[in-house]
Amino acid sequence: MRIGLVFPQTEYGNDPAAVRDYAQTAEALGYSHLLAYDHVLGANPDRPGGFSGPYTYRTPFLEPFVLFAYMAALTRSLKFSTAILILPQRQTALVANQAATLDRLCQGRLRLGVGLGWNPVEYHALGQDFHTRGRRFEEQVELLRRLWTEPLVTFEGQWERVDGAGLNPLPVQQPIPLWFGGSAPPVINRTARLADGWIAPQREPADARPLIDMLHEALEASGRATSAFGIEARMQYAEPDPSRWTSTIDAWQKLGATHLSLNTMGCGLEKPSDHLAALRHFAEALRLSTARG
Repeated sequence: MRIGLVFPQTEYGNDPAAVRDYAQTAEALGYSHLLAYDHVLGANPDRPGGFSGPYTYRTPFLEPFVLFAYMAALTRSLKFSTAILILPQRQTALVANQAATLDRLCQGRLRLGVGLGWNPVEYHALGQDFHTRGRRFEEQVELLRRLWTEPLVTFEGQWERVDGAGLNPLPVQQPIPLWFGGSAPPVINRTARLADGWIAPQREPADARPLIDMLHEALEASGRATSAFGIEARMQYAEPDPSRWTSTIDAWQKLGATHLSLNTMGCGLEKPSDHLAALRHFAEALRLSTARG
């Protein structure tokens, strides 16, 4: 299992030197990858019509393509994944170009996690229809893969159209791996048909088991091998007990998880140095650098 990190951007601050230290410390300690969440805009909960959600305009979010490009220039082996990029609120060809450029500059270290999102305020501000996002998503995935693998593309869909055009340069990975997030049954079925991997939303292995069973059944129904399909789990640092960490990791691995990312947000860590100390504590407990070497 590959052990990575969720970049704690809602709590870490935006100082470039601190962001550099995070990426370089993660790589030096033996973590395999970084995940970053994605939100373009935060809404005011007191806006007309109200707003309910875990994040508001007071919550910081660095744009993941720009963040990863900065981190990629400061590292050599650390991999990067969005978890998730809210695909249907964006222009598909622009996402294809941004991802291809990043993948080229980081030499194939990108994994693109995508999903539908939950925030209609962002969709409206970006000029996209919140209510058709699920149907548009599948069309976007098809077009992304074609743009990443063909020098010239002609595509005519319900929402997307490309008339004899293509990206240059193409990404190093052709195509870039696409992992899906989400847990509703239609999303699980779509993931089994179209994705390279799944990002589990649950924090505990026992809570994820029914969905993973459903995912495996859907993969088999689609004629796809479960052994070749990736699953990303996440766990909280909140209980800094190495025996608890080990048992949780073992449980995820038994469920078929191929990747796991440690999340230090929401654990009472107040400064960047606190998050870095948590990274070191976890890595030393699991002997990550020794395992990698």
